[in-house]
Amino acid sequence: MFDNRRYITPPQDLKPQLIVVIDTEEEFDWNAEPDSKATGVSAMAHIDRVQSIFDEYGIVPCYVVDYPIASQSSSVEVLKTIHAQGRCEIGAHLHPWVSPPVEETLSRANMYPGNLPAALEKEKLRQLRDTIETSFGKAPSIYKAGRYGFGSNTATILRELGFNIDLSVCPPLDSRGDGGPDYRRFDARPFWFGPSQDILEIPVTGGFVGWAHRFALPLFGLASRLRRLRAPGILARLGAVDRLMLSPEGFSPAEHIKLTQFLLSQGVRTFTWSFHSPSVVPGHTDYVQNDQQLTQFLASFRQYFDFFFNQLGGQATTPTRLRTLMEQQT
Repeated sequence: MFDNRRYITPPQDLKPQLIVVIDTEEEFDWNAEPDSKATGVSAMAHIDRVQSIFDEYGIVPCYVVDYPIASQSSSVEVLKTIHAQGRCEIGAHLHPWVSPPVEETLSRANMYPGNLPAALEKEKLRQLRDTIETSFGKAPSIYKAGRYGFGSNTATILRELGFNIDLSVCPPLDSRGDGGPDYRRFDARPFWFGPSQDILEIPVTGGFVGWAHRFALPLFGLASRLRRLRAPGILARLGAVDRLMLSPEGFSPAEHIKLTQFLLSQGVRTFTWSFHSPSVVPGHTDYVQNDQQLTQFLASFRQYFDFFFNQLGGQATTPTRLRTLMEQQT
């Protein structure tokens, strides 16, 4: 997976670039077994709670939409208006268990699309692509695998179906416990990959942070065996190494800033703020269960954007614009 990747080294005088990516999907129980009948999209009626913030900061977000979103009029009409006004980009997000044809055994491992047989993974993505084109008037060129489940056949499938940007890599996530990928050896830098190295990977922004980050894998391996002693928390409090992501789901504004400053010091210039669309309504995700948590969730957007644009002097961009910029650096 990504064996032939070629990392891009941006010029150090490039202003920090911020992309916003929303995993735009149905409401379902993340802790339950996959349910192909769980296709509710009621949260999309409240997506303006975040879109209004993006508009305020001049951000054009990328909504990567899955089949329940792309096939139901209530969710399509909301996004279609935003898209038609040039206020967002639309990509594809494959949740196999709710994407036709559902021919696979429903299991935790098969929630990762890259685990499916190549022909089935391709057919699901083809139908999703075509549904998005019908609903929004344009075939998507941006892809993000559901549950970050990029597989050994995915690169070839993306090229055959006309995708040239992928957003699936999620460092430092390790999902091997239920059959998913291991991204611990990836970092936040974009890279070219694919049979002809012409697909751009823009990873989720995350990583191991701290003075001992180079030894993160053995340290966290030991810490996992000492979990009863709360070893991972001790490592973080000591400033040795911490696992952070640039997301308002499960991470605080202080952690967002800490991660960004650390990655900047490592030469990273591209950042992705990411979350799941159902979080805009309390009760749909583990991260937003009540009105107080919703208020904190939304407040973290402005806190980070103020930091990124005002203190760092960063710029808002989109996956499509960033691809054009990265082509110029190659």
